[in-house]
Amino acid sequence: MSKENRNFDEPSVLDFLKSKLSFGRGPQIEIPELSEVETDGEIQPPTANRQPPTPFPWVSLIALALALAAQRFFEPPNASVFAGITFYLSALGLLVIAVLSSQWTLAPLAESSAGSDPLTFRRVAFVVSIPFMVLAFLTFSGNMFTGVNLAFWFIALALFVGSLRLKNPNQPSFLRGLRDFFSHRGWQINISRWTLLILAVSALIIFFRVYHIQQTPAEPFSDHAEKILDVYDVSRGQTHIFFPRNTGREAIQMYWTLLMSWIFGTGLSFLSLKIGTVLFGLFTLPYIYLLGKEIGGSRVGLIAFIFAGIGYWPNVIARIGLRFPLYPLFVAPTMYYLIRGLRTRQRNDFILSGLFLGLSLHGYSPSRIVPFLVAAAFILYVLHAQSKGARRDALVWFAIVGLTSLIVFLPLLRYATENPDSFSFRAFSRLGVVEQPLSAPWYQILLSNTWNALRMFNWDDGNIWVNSLPHRPALDVVSGALFLIGIVLLLARYIQKRHWLDLFLLLSIPILLLPSILSLAFPDENPALNRAGGALVPVFVIVALALDGLLSAIGSEKKRMIWVWLVSGILLLMSASQNYDLVFRQFDQNFRTGAWNSSEMGAVIKQFGLTYGETDTVWIVPFPYWVDTRLPGVWAGIPNRDFAMWRDDLPGTVQLSGPKLFIVKASVQDATQNDQQTLDALRQLYPQGSLSLHQSPVPGHDFWIYFVPAQ
Repeated sequence: MSKENRNFDEPSVLDFLKSKLSFGRGPQIEIPELSEVETDGEIQPPTANRQPPTPFPWVSLIALALALAAQRFFEPPNASVFAGITFYLSALGLLVIAVLSSQWTLAPLAESSAGSDPLTFRRVAFVVSIPFMVLAFLTFSGNMFTGVNLAFWFIALALFVGSLRLKNPNQPSFLRGLRDFFSHRGWQINISRWTLLILAVSALIIFFRVYHIQQTPAEPFSDHAEKILDVYDVSRGQTHIFFPRNTGREAIQMYWTLLMSWIFGTGLSFLSLKIGTVLFGLFTLPYIYLLGKEIGGSRVGLIAFIFAGIGYWPNVIARIGLRFPLYPLFVAPTMYYLIRGLRTRQRNDFILSGLFLGLSLHGYSPSRIVPFLVAAAFILYVLHAQSKGARRDALVWFAIVGLTSLIVFLPLLRYATENPDSFSFRAFSRLGVVEQPLSAPWYQILLSNTWNALRMFNWDDGNIWVNSLPHRPALDVVSGALFLIGIVLLLARYIQKRHWLDLFLLLSIPILLLPSILSLAFPDENPALNRAGGALVPVFVIVALALDGLLSAIGSEKKRMIWVWLVSGILLLMSASQNYDLVFRQFDQNFRTGAWNSSEMGAVIKQFGLTYGETDTVWIVPFPYWVDTRLPGVWAGIPNRDFAMWRDDLPGTVQLSGPKLFIVKASVQDATQNDQQTLDALRQLYPQGSLSLHQSPVPGHDFWIYFVPAQ
C-alpha cells in the first residue's frame, strides 16, 4: 500500500490508549492482526505468520527400524522370541514419543455428512417384490437353479432394490451416461503421474499373481478332485444351489470355473480352478484400494493395494484353486460400502453393501461370519458421537442391508430349510462334537485358539501346508512391523478422538478371524490362512495407514521428498523380494514335497491312451496316505473317472483283454512305504508283465509301472 492511498481516518496510537483507559465506556479499538508488512513500498509476509519447518521425524524412523528388526527376529528358521519382543518394546517406547510429539500420526478421518435419510420408498415396487420373493423361495426347492426360479429371484431383487434406491441428481442415469459417452465425436485421454503410478503398481501386482500359475502350486489334492467333479456335474446340467459332495460347498466357484474353462479353453482342469481363484484375488484389490482411500485418502488406498497385491498370504490362498479368496473378495466391498454409507449417510451405499453381503454367503462358508461384522459396525456407530442425528436412520439402514442380503441369500435359505444338517454340517463339525469330542473345556480351547489366531500375523500362521508355509508369520517383515505400529496408532487415536471407525477397524480383525478361531473340535486347524482370509482386508489397510502416517511426518517439501521416495522404495523392495521368495521358492518347494505327483501319473495314463487308443485297462492301486486316484484322470483329460483298483480286486482284471497298466506306490528309501504286496500279486497274475520305476524329480515321489502286454 502506498503512502498516498493510506486511510487518514484510521485510529492513532493516542485513540487506542484512550479506548483502553475508558474501561468499557465508549468504543473499543483493537489492533488488527498483521497480514502484511510494508518495506520500501513492497509487501512482505510477516515473520510472525511464517510456519517454522517441522522437525525431521528421526524418532519415527528409528522406531520403524527397531520394529523391522524385531519382526526379522520372528522369521524362521532361526527365530528368537526374546530378541523380537525386546526390539518391539524398544520400538513401542519410541513410537509413544513420536505420537506424543505428533511425529507419527494417522491420516485424518473424513467428517460425517449432516444429512438424513428421507425415509421414502416406492410403495408399488416394494409391494410387488414380495410375491416374487415368495415365488422364488418356493421354486428353489429341490436344490436346483432353473430358468423359472432365477427369473422370480432376479425380478424380486430388482423390484426391491428399485423401490429403495434414491436418485442422485448429480449422477446421471446409466442409460444417459451411455448415450453421452457414444455421442462424443472424440475423446481426450489425460494421463497424470498418479495414473502412471497406478498402472506401474498394477503391473507389478499382476506379475505376482499370475507368474508361474501353472507351476505354483504344482499339484492338486483331494479337495480339487471334489471341485472338478462338482464342475463336471454343472457341465452336465446339474445346476445345484448347494453342492453336498465332501461335506457341502457353496455354488459360486463351480459356475465360475466352468466359465473359465470355456473362456481360456483349459477344460475341467486344475489350471481352470487356479485361473478362476487368481482372478477372484485380483478383483478384491480395487476394493481394498477404495476402502483405504475412504478411510485415509488416496495414498493409503494405494499402499494397501500394493502390499495386499504382493503379499504372500493373499497370493497363496488365491493360487490354490479352492474357494478361499471368495472370503476377502466379498468382505472388501461389503466393508467399503458400509463405511462409506455411514459417513455420507447415503442409502444407496447400504443397498450395495447388502448385495455383496448376500453374495458372500454363496461363496465360501467362513463368510457366514460377515453378518456379525455388519451388526458390530452399526452397534459401534450408534454408540459413538459420529451418529448424532442419524441413530434412527441407522436402524433403517441396518434393515436395508439385512433385507437386501436376505433376498440374495434366498436360494441357500431354501436349501437350508430343506437340508439343515447338510447346510450346517461343516461349520458344526469344527465347532462342536459332530465328528469328534472336544479335547478340553470349550472356553479353554476358545482362549487358546484366539491367542493363536491373533499371533498368526507376526509369529505363526499354523501347520496347514496346503495353503501356507507352516509356522512362519502370515505377513512379511515390512507388513508385519507396520501392522503392529498401525494397531498402536489406531488405539492412540481412538483414545484421543473416540471415533467409531478406529475401534471398528481394530475389532473387525478378531471378528473375521472367528471362522478359524471357532475350530474347537480341531484346534490344530487354527490358525488357518484360508478361514482367516477375510481379515486380510482390514490388516492391509492398517499397514497402509501406518506407512502413510510416517510419510506424512517426513513432509512434502522438495528437500524431503527424496526421503519419502527413499523410505517407500526401500520398504517396497524389501517386501517384494521377500514375498517373491516366500511364494515362488519356499512355498513352491514345500508344496511339491507334500503333494503327490498326480500330474506325472496322468501323463503316463495319457500316453498309454495315445498309444493303445483307450485307457479302460489302466489302474492305480490305492495305498494309505498316497495319491487321490481320481486326480491323475484330470491330468489325462478324464475328469469323471476314479482309476482305483484295490489289491483284492486285481484277479478280476485277468479276464479283460488288451494291454494293461498298473501304477503302484514305490519307495526306495522306506520299505514300509513300498507296496510290495501289490507287486507280488501282479507277478503271480501276470508273469509276462514288466516292471519299471518312474523316477520323479521330487524325492520320495517315485512310483512303479507294471505293464502287461496284450495276449
